[in-house]
Amino acid sequence: MKKRVVVTGMGVAAPNAHGLINFEQALREGRSGIRFIPLLRELNFSCQIAGVPENFDEIRNEYFDHEKLLSINDNIGYASVSAVDAWIDAGFKIPDSDDDTVDWDTGVIAGSGIGGMDTIAHTVVPMINEGKVRRMGSRIVEQVMNSGTSGRIGGLIAAGNQVTSNSSACSTGNEAIIEAVGRIRLGLARRMVAGGSEGASPYIWGGFDAMRVICRKYNDDPAAGSRPMSASACGFVPGSGGAMLVLEDLETAQLRGARIYAEVLGGHVNSGGQRMGGSMTAPNPEGVKRCILAAIADAGIDPAEIDAINGHLTATYADPYEIKNWAAALGRSPENFPFINSTKSLIGHCLGAAGAIECVATILQIHKGFLHPSINSADVHPDIVQYADKIPQKCMNYPQLRIIAKAGFGFGDVNSCLIFKKWEEK
Repeated sequence: MKKRVVVTGMGVAAPNAHGLINFEQALREGRSGIRFIPLLRELNFSCQIAGVPENFDEIRNEYFDHEKLLSINDNIGYASVSAVDAWIDAGFKIPDSDDDTVDWDTGVIAGSGIGGMDTIAHTVVPMINEGKVRRMGSRIVEQVMNSGTSGRIGGLIAAGNQVTSNSSACSTGNEAIIEAVGRIRLGLARRMVAGGSEGASPYIWGGFDAMRVICRKYNDDPAAGSRPMSASACGFVPGSGGAMLVLEDLETAQLRGARIYAEVLGGHVNSGGQRMGGSMTAPNPEGVKRCILAAIADAGIDPAEIDAINGHLTATYADPYEIKNWAAALGRSPENFPFINSTKSLIGHCLGAAGAIECVATILQIHKGFLHPSINSADVHPDIVQYADKIPQKCMNYPQLRIIAKAGFGFGDVNSCLIFKKWEEK
């Protein structure tokens, strides 16, 4: 019998808010976190807007002492702040650094898509090119290695179970959660902190600007730039941030009297093999449908039970195909299609952090019984106009909301899908 897994804590550092209370309010208001970034204009980017958490230096300084801050760049910072928030939200205390007690039952899976590119660009490359290798200091490696994020979080909470980092492009955050759920189900851990983060850096976003896949028509109106499912969508808006979930087996959570946000019914990851229309940058539709159906099967539910979808939906040409893939996988017509929204309309595409931040949004909606609006989508794309009534244009109270599917599709033709259920004491 596989163990049931529940969410008992969450932390989020998103472009439109830090912390659960502020983030929920931003979701309900349809508040955008996308702003004009002067540096992008200076660097001659076509896209000069991005979603970046505000005042994060001040936030980070409130959490960590000078010694820790020496090793915490933006990517690690977003993850670490979110992990501390999630851990405390779940009812735990951050142990003192000189406390030798190790929590052997708790692990960490914290991923990123690209990671510490800002440290590489601003410190590693110039100092090495100037022959100043010995002056870089001893903290560089932990900031640029992909597992520096999970390592930092593991040290903060004294985690003694698996501590690792994953990377699967835009599917990273979802995948981290799915992998953590699997570990708990097997009884290999009682508790996992899982999620994703991504730094804010033109050195991360530059390649996408060169590909001309990010928004360049709304530099003078940043909040209108991210337009998933819209006829006037013109590419995704790059974003950054982080989010972490505390996942526990149900028995452990109940024994300690934890507050439970939601149950993770199931999940699945796969790849389309870059065949059948799939490529490094486009999903194989058959792979997408198989991923959705496998997640539903893992959850042990009928497709008709899904009340809403928090889609991947990036404001690119792929949005209409995603809607049609959902419809085909679920066997649902426009008339009985679930409600569907895109958190990226509010925060942009946070790359390796996207799935984790959007999972927090998904869980808040199911926990509180509402659906946030997909802003900038009033002019629904003509290929999916028959689904227009299923796209919330303003905050929608939905107390009967019970099951939400959350998807993520990434470069490399990789797919992920999670099924969350509202927690109700029986």
